[in-house]
Amino acid sequence: MAADASAWNGDARSGVRLIAGQAPADSDAVRAGIELKLSPGWKTYWRYPGDSGVPPRFDFSRSTNVRSVTVGWPAPQRFSDGIGSSIGYRDGVIFPLRIVPQNATRPVTLRLDLQYAICEKVCVPVEAAAELSPDSSTSSHDDVLAAAEAKVPVLTPLGSGTEIAIRRVARDPADKRRVVVDIAAPENAKVDLFVEGPSPDWALPLPVPVPGAAPGLRRFTFDLEGLPPGARADGAKLTLTAVAGTRAIEVHAALD
Repeated sequence: MAADASAWNGDARSGVRLIAGQAPADSDAVRAGIELKLSPGWKTYWRYPGDSGVPPRFDFSRSTNVRSVTVGWPAPQRFSDGIGSSIGYRDGVIFPLRIVPQNATRPVTLRLDLQYAICEKVCVPVEAAAELSPDSSTSSHDDVLAAAEAKVPVLTPLGSGTEIAIRRVARDPADKRRVVVDIAAPENAKVDLFVEGPSPDWALPLPVPVPGAAPGLRRFTFDLEGLPPGARADGAKLTLTAVAGTRAIEVHAALD
């Protein structure tokens, strides 16, 4: 039976369910989301967890009439514990999904197997499963799903952007092991930056804000550490996620 949400799967610390959204008017794709709720004090992780943590792993292979599923990652936040920093979400998060059916004239049944980690004072691995046959004609969860979609960073060319833009990514002339990133953002906005290597086995440190930027810009730096054996930094394609208040962009840039 079609529905707009699955049952919750979890315990007192966390829970997971699938929610449906209304179908886009100009596409055969199905809109849905993975809603993950957390008890106060608990957090979970982004696709790159930072100094510690485990990213969530999504498996939709048991689904019916599903060609592909694209997961959207809402902009995360940084957590510091005095030893290191991690990247993720507190209180809860909705990961938007764009589902392409094998046959647009037949119903879709989405089956999720999820592995994720939650942390308070200790970290706990969690497994969850959920199943949903979305009815895309209407959904009581459409507003919260749309809000989650709006939090996913917008793919933006290097140097472009209006409210927020990454203007420059360059090696520090005084120390080629260091990368300098300049970001344009509203004056009163809280700005943060996250960087990922070209593959998951890169473990780059979290960028730190530093002085020295031109007027109207914020400057971050990070060292080229945590590269896998044999990897070269020259020409490496990085993914940079800049967050300013409620706005976020994703920029792909190759190191000079």
